[in-house]
Amino acid sequence: MESFEYRGGVLHCEEVALPVLAAEFGTPTYVYSRRALIERYDALAEAFAPLNPKLCFAVKSCHNTHILRLLGEHGAAFDVVSGGEVFRAITAGADPGDIVFAGVGKTDSEIAAAIEAGVGCFNVESEAELAVLAGLAEQGGKVVQVALRVNPDVDAHTHPYTTTGKQENKFGIDLDCARELFKHYSGHSWVRVSGVHMHLGSPVNTVDPYVQAIGKLLGMIDELRAAGVGIDLFNLGGGWGAGDGETPSANPAEYARSIVPLFKGRDLRIHLEPGRSIAANSAVLLERTIYIKEGCVRRFVIGDAAMTDLIRPALYQAYHFLWPVEPGDGFVPPHHRSDLKLPGCVEVDVVGPVCESGDFLAKGRWLPPVKRGDLLAVFSAGAYGAVMSSQYNSRPRAAEVLVDGDTLRLIRRRETYDDLIAAEEGL
Repeated sequence: MESFEYRGGVLHCEEVALPVLAAEFGTPTYVYSRRALIERYDALAEAFAPLNPKLCFAVKSCHNTHILRLLGEHGAAFDVVSGGEVFRAITAGADPGDIVFAGVGKTDSEIAAAIEAGVGCFNVESEAELAVLAGLAEQGGKVVQVALRVNPDVDAHTHPYTTTGKQENKFGIDLDCARELFKHYSGHSWVRVSGVHMHLGSPVNTVDPYVQAIGKLLGMIDELRAAGVGIDLFNLGGGWGAGDGETPSANPAEYARSIVPLFKGRDLRIHLEPGRSIAANSAVLLERTIYIKEGCVRRFVIGDAAMTDLIRPALYQAYHFLWPVEPGDGFVPPHHRSDLKLPGCVEVDVVGPVCESGDFLAKGRWLPPVKRGDLLAVFSAGAYGAVMSSQYNSRPRAAEVLVDGDTLRLIRRRETYDDLIAAEEGL
């Protein structure tokens, strides 16, 4: 997270000291680095440039319209999984033709609206969905581009909740069924089923699962082409690892070094769906300590950020490095691994105010001494952070701020109590 570094013992985002930001916007607040977002997008684009891919940023990972607009102006297309995400992408200025609509449970109304809007491609997840899509395309009088999401039965070795490429899964279609659907719909009047889509899960920190899966699907494409079925699109999905300081991940160049040669001479258009790899390390969640509680055995640091702001530790047992914004002399962290234990640190659980025992951001961490009022930063929080927040316990959602050099811009205001009941009033 090069855009977040300690200078003079104080954590900065680009040129802004985080205590300055906290004083202006309060806590908890998500803090994004413009430079980090653009650098990570550019790294993927450069690594896969030989394939001339369409990079479809995964809106589900970070859906703030200001960030979508920033990436869109920089060349990104968009991967969406709901009608709401179609709306967000278009509101952010996206050309509907640059939107790829995925998702296992698209409703008829969502599909019809997307067809009317001119969404560029549908990633279809089941035989039943394809039949519905064909019927709605005919009703709308528009031919639609389709890629079948095919499960190559490859284990991506990620969390069970985020593994999506095995044979039996709520997502996607198994290889045998996919072959039959390609043949059955070849030449269809309203759905042009000419693309293959895969998504193995997230995060996938090594390249081998991609290589295995691509090999299987390219073999299927060869068979179909030999049978007269035209396939001209391959969507590699996303799930690329970002690296969180604890689990190492391949970088874009390493992924591309193994993947790009597989498509040489294949005459296939390529889509990528990066989300986490662009957004995760582009933000921190900033919180303030409310209380220090000394238990019989454990010490609790109770902050104003909770599972309602960042649910990943509770939901996925996900690791996020966490450290004071002003840790004091001798406590600037040399790395972001969980085994960091500098002399003078104390073991604590960092928890939130929500009435759930699962409300924690970090357990068993060795931190510098922390007192009431101190600021803490939760790193690698840009992906699946703010987007998964909730109002549980009637907690207003956090603010979001974008830093560009030495300038700050509020890109989502902190919710108020009035916001909590706005949808219930006047009924």
